[in-house]
Amino acid sequence: MREKICLIYNYAQHYRLGVFKLMDQQMECDFYFGDKMSDVKKLDYNELKGFKKELKNVPLFSNFYWQKGAVSLFFKDYKKYIILGEYYCLSTWLILFFSIFSSKKVYLWSHGWYGKESFVIKLIKKIFFSMATGIFLYGEYAKKLMIKEGFKPSKLYVIYNSLNYKEQIGIRKKLIKSDIYPDHFENKFPVLIFIGRLTKVKKLHYILEAQKKLREQGLLLNLVIIGNGEEKEFLSSKVLEYGLKDYVWFVGQLYEENAIAEYIFNADLCISPGNVGLTAMHTLMYGTPVITHNNFALQMPEFEALTIDKTGDFFEHESVSSLAIKIHQWFQKDLSREEIRENCYHIIDKKFNPDFQVSEIKKVMYGY
Repeated sequence: MREKICLIYNYAQHYRLGVFKLMDQQMECDFYFGDKMSDVKKLDYNELKGFKKELKNVPLFSNFYWQKGAVSLFFKDYKKYIILGEYYCLSTWLILFFSIFSSKKVYLWSHGWYGKESFVIKLIKKIFFSMATGIFLYGEYAKKLMIKEGFKPSKLYVIYNSLNYKEQIGIRKKLIKSDIYPDHFENKFPVLIFIGRLTKVKKLHYILEAQKKLREQGLLLNLVIIGNGEEKEFLSSKVLEYGLKDYVWFVGQLYEENAIAEYIFNADLCISPGNVGLTAMHTLMYGTPVITHNNFALQMPEFEALTIDKTGDFFEHESVSSLAIKIHQWFQKDLSREEIRENCYHIIDKKFNPDFQVSEIKKVMYGY
């Protein structure tokens, strides 16, 4: 009988169902989730037989918070813990501190290092992560940075990231080209797409500015935006200002995966001007490459899935001109759309999926 593992996470994000469900099936794991996280949809707890309890996330100051009920879990009959590695969760600090005087093992699941940390944040992170038994990271970039900061490579485990792969692979196998875009736009121009929350950090107005610039140069493009958020009104005003009303489609928030797959599969190129994150996982899964910025210290770890001319490209950070050039170059290159599609499938199928993640976690937790 394998030892029970206690997993404590900030929230049960719906897009984490794939990896949590596989852990539930293949590992002896009890799940404890925080109760809220802005407007992110919560997964159905009934999907996890190991779900135990919802913890209350109590805001303290700035981004710092306390998970009520988390610390008491350290005194239950668990010997191993996997905890989301957010240094601004103060209850996690206390659990790590207690683990120093215990034989219990605490593993953190975290972005780790970005490369933009100030002296003070570096110091805080070094203390925080040094108390952990090991750290599960989303990418090799973070691992290399942490090794430079003095962390032992043997404590750092790269498991990448994923979405709901099992559902998505089933949908992907049935996808065929449709006329969804010619029917809507009444033209056959190339289609750019973005999927995700419409927030300031995503800098989505860059896409509109690049689209306007390219239109003036004779390259006509359509743009599809899937998602809602604080920037919707601002972006809508820009569409009207730039005269792009007939070439931009705000689909809105969408959770129905078959519909999402059709939009992505039939698009030509995803543009993510801010940090790319899980947008890359979603679009690559359905065969559409991604262009995002090249300042990796300000990126999310999913940028590692992008290879120039194979699964995407990078433009100069905060440069609309560079973004426009990269989009123009992409459509000027003699790239096979089907070959690009297969490249996108390959990177997701190889590393960025729950099977890979859980396989790596099991090696650490169980030794196989």
